[in-house]
Amino acid sequence: MLLLMPKISKILLLAVSVVLVLTVFLGVNSSGVSAASAGQDGAYRQINVYTEVLRHIQTDYVTDPNINAVTNGALRGLLESLDADSSYLTPADYKTYKADKGGKAQAGINVSKRYGYATVVSVVPGSPAETSGLVDGDILEAIEGQDTRNISLAMIQRMLEGPAGSTLTVGVVRPSKAEPDKIAIRRSLTVVPPVQDALYENASILYLKPEILDHDHVQQVEAKLKGMQKAGNKKVLLDLRDVAAGDMTEATRLANLLLKSGTIATLEGQKFPKQVFSADPSKAIQPTVPVVVLVNRGTAGPAELVAAALLDNKRADVVGEKTFGEGTQQKTFELPDGAALILSVAKYEAPSGKKLQDDGVTPSVLVASGADEAAGVDEEAPAETATPAPAKKPSVQVDEQLTKALDLLKGKAA
Repeated sequence: MLLLMPKISKILLLAVSVVLVLTVFLGVNSSGVSAASAGQDGAYRQINVYTEVLRHIQTDYVTDPNINAVTNGALRGLLESLDADSSYLTPADYKTYKADKGGKAQAGINVSKRYGYATVVSVVPGSPAETSGLVDGDILEAIEGQDTRNISLAMIQRMLEGPAGSTLTVGVVRPSKAEPDKIAIRRSLTVVPPVQDALYENASILYLKPEILDHDHVQQVEAKLKGMQKAGNKKVLLDLRDVAAGDMTEATRLANLLLKSGTIATLEGQKFPKQVFSADPSKAIQPTVPVVVLVNRGTAGPAELVAAALLDNKRADVVGEKTFGEGTQQKTFELPDGAALILSVAKYEAPSGKKLQDDGVTPSVLVASGADEAAGVDEEAPAETATPAPAKKPSVQVDEQLTKALDLLKGKAA
């Protein structure tokens, strides 16, 4: 019996750690445990199951396991089973997380988690990642030799940063290869370029392409919209392809520039007061000019909010591919042992009621990207397991999505 005491003590301590996590999830404090609902009682009953599983791992597994690693993995999995943006940070991870002051060199990748691995949402144009051959949808199996299944999203994002000129090594899963490709990326200090603009159809169509939806770039879009009449522009083509970074507040402001009335988005959670963001007529700059929005699978977060608002209010046609699906608000909960939870407490909804995180935005006009059309099938794989070949940018730069968007705008009366 004495020999079992250390193991049993470890199990009890780990069970207590799970209680702490569940307490944060359920919002139960020491004075409110007796008032827990049936659902909360069910969650706490699972602690007994968890304790029993730990006991068998500790006493019956083929070798004496690293129980701390087992528990960290279980807690990380608990958070990631909710959504891609929720994370569990160990005390060491959280210390690193808090110490990060930003301002570091970047690889130029916007990432999330899908299928347990880090996944490239979009690649910043002209960035080191693009130069190294990464594309939207690539799965990062490893970063610096560490399996991304075992790293929280918050820490993955920190690992992508580093000193200017330093090298980042990632393992990229390619469907046609048995082993991941090892790709070296030299980080650099990048400056996001200003909003790109171009004129089509004798200057009647104004093309706008922001790379990020932050205050500065939305301000640039606003200035260009204000100057439309003077420049003879009558229609707007807003290109949000591969736009995955920015701020939801600025995204709401951008949508309002083109909307005179209607709901832009809703933010709501279990214990998060419902917020409805409505268009303010006084802030609309071009509420009547014909608009088409371009999106693809690299469109995420703030850009999805804009596309959904314009689509659901029947203000614009949306052309391209179904978007990635991001749109949550997080809150950090510190735990007594120095660990922390980054938990999604609310989700953004489109005017239609669809949650951006769960559903993304489905265009009104679906057009595959050139990279998708160029993707083939791995002919060496058995028929039942054949997989698409890795997406590659087409050698002939034919932008079918842009062509379709322009055709739609040409047919609209100004």
